[in-house]
Amino acid sequence: MALKNFAFKLLSKDNYARTGIIQTHRGEIKTPAFMPVGTQATVKACTIKDIKKTGSDIILANTYHLMIRPGVERIHNAGGLHKFMNCDLPILTDSGGFQVMSLSKLNKIDREKGAIFNSHIDGKKFYLSPEESIKIQLGLNSDIVMIMDECPKKTNDYKLIKKSMELSLYWAGRSKKAFGKNPHKALFGIVQGGLFKDLRLLSLKGLLDLDFDGYAIGGLAVGETQKEMFKVLDDIKDKLPEKKPHYLMGVGTPSDILGAVKRGIDMFDCVMPTRSGRTGLAFTWNGRLNIKNNKYQNDNSPLDEKCENLDLNKYSKNYLNHLFNTNEILGSMLLTLNNINFYQELMNEIRKNIQKGTFDQFHDKYIDKL
Repeated sequence: MALKNFAFKLLSKDNYARTGIIQTHRGEIKTPAFMPVGTQATVKACTIKDIKKTGSDIILANTYHLMIRPGVERIHNAGGLHKFMNCDLPILTDSGGFQVMSLSKLNKIDREKGAIFNSHIDGKKFYLSPEESIKIQLGLNSDIVMIMDECPKKTNDYKLIKKSMELSLYWAGRSKKAFGKNPHKALFGIVQGGLFKDLRLLSLKGLLDLDFDGYAIGGLAVGETQKEMFKVLDDIKDKLPEKKPHYLMGVGTPSDILGAVKRGIDMFDCVMPTRSGRTGLAFTWNGRLNIKNNKYQNDNSPLDEKCENLDLNKYSKNYLNHLFNTNEILGSMLLTLNNINFYQELMNEIRKNIQKGTFDQFHDKYIDKL
């Protein structure tokens, strides 16, 4: 059977908010979509079977971490990342640029060689060029590949952000060339430029000239306020190509997602639902709650009585409180599943309201609540 080519179909719009379908040979992705993060070839505390039951259509894995452990050769010899981790969902891999910035204390950026850095595990030196990043992602056999970019820390230094944005554009061209022709996979460009409108627009124009399969907005979720993030999206929303998917990297809270969908974003990823699940923070339609709080010791109601999926409504707050206060692993597992399930319920409700033309009302009802 012939493999399906990567494609994006826009289904409906409500102002800038949109629904669509991303077609991959491993299945369709309904947008707006949230991608659970499987950093090291696992969504922490969850099986792929349960991830699928939450309604997740795609997951994200991390190039930086996988190149260090267990190494791309080991995964390639196992038949690729999907077989290695027993996952039949589409997988997006990021380029590793963000982790080079955030994790490595000893790193150097070279225009031609790329990122030269020491592993945060054992100090071993690595070279990650645009070509090497693409080679690694293709070796992992991911379905959506991200270009290599430089993700600078938040700063108001215009010259520094301009230099970084221009470097990312240069690397984008090299990434595109290294990717070659892979119609069953997709290569996404990454818009950089910090909080500066002119730099964001210059970055986007350069990427549009290169013609990528999708366009991501990077360099956010690095310490800016939600208002600043939304302004960046407002600055570029009219220039994003309608017939390509728009991806906001590393974002975020439910209210971040609502505000970004309102500004034309189709794809999201964030460690927040899984990390919060492991530390006792639950996301619910009534807001967030810290299940370790003593007030839940005699609360025998579930987090959400209506949620029958994965039997999540059969576990009381009282019981979850006990699990966390005795450091039982099951607590992290159940709360992580609750949070991912909530995020997917949110995405489903977002899609429904866009289709009905009621997204603005839905947005206004929950933007300050979630």
